[in-house]
Amino acid sequence: MTRLSVNINKIATLRNARGGNTPNVLKAAIDCQRFGAEGITVHPRPDERHIRYQDVYDIKPIITTEFNIEGYPSESFIQLVLSASPDQVTLVPDPPSALTSSAGWDTMKNIEFLKKVVATFKERGIRTSIFVDPNPEMVKYAADTKTDRIELYTEPYATHFNDNQNKAIEPFVIAAEVAKEVGLGLNAGHDLSLENLRFFADNIPNLLEVSIGHALIADALYFGLENTIQMYLNQIR
Repeated sequence: MTRLSVNINKIATLRNARGGNTPNVLKAAIDCQRFGAEGITVHPRPDERHIRYQDVYDIKPIITTEFNIEGYPSESFIQLVLSASPDQVTLVPDPPSALTSSAGWDTMKNIEFLKKVVATFKERGIRTSIFVDPNPEMVKYAADTKTDRIELYTEPYATHFNDNQNKAIEPFVIAAEVAKEVGLGLNAGHDLSLENLRFFADNIPNLLEVSIGHALIADALYFGLENTIQMYLNQIR
């Protein structure tokens, strides 16, 4: 069964825009889990423009499902993850200035670096996932790092979904099949929404987890957070 992990970065973005503690990020994490989310995802960036490093420490004790921390594995990020000890860490190749994730790792070019980082986390019992494009070669090299999972970068699927659904999803189906062949667990995320999630989940084999933030939090403005989470869960059941 595919799990839904809610990325609460956008809650923190709204809080930071005004200062103070409204909306409350911890309450949002608690509520998301109470309303049915099966995981909480955060992506702390060096400039702390949304989730702050302190948020990570504050959120960890209230997690009753799974805690996923994603980010670029700089030295400060690695130390944060080791200190917080989440259930999963997702490695993304974003430079510090990136507005949002825009590509997966070149796992061939960065193989030695990723091997070292993955080993560091796995020594502490933290499940690792590497953010990759739906490219069979990148999936195969990801397996060589000894990571537990990959997360498929789904923005290209979302962009072309309305043009041709079958064509948009084809490379992701192939990548998922390769992931199974090389023994990798499979996650997915970025620009998945109520519009395109069901078709993705129905057609991608062995999909363990989707991580969704921007679209889900935006939908919650219209439908309410509890109702929205149930709507997303209905797309993957």
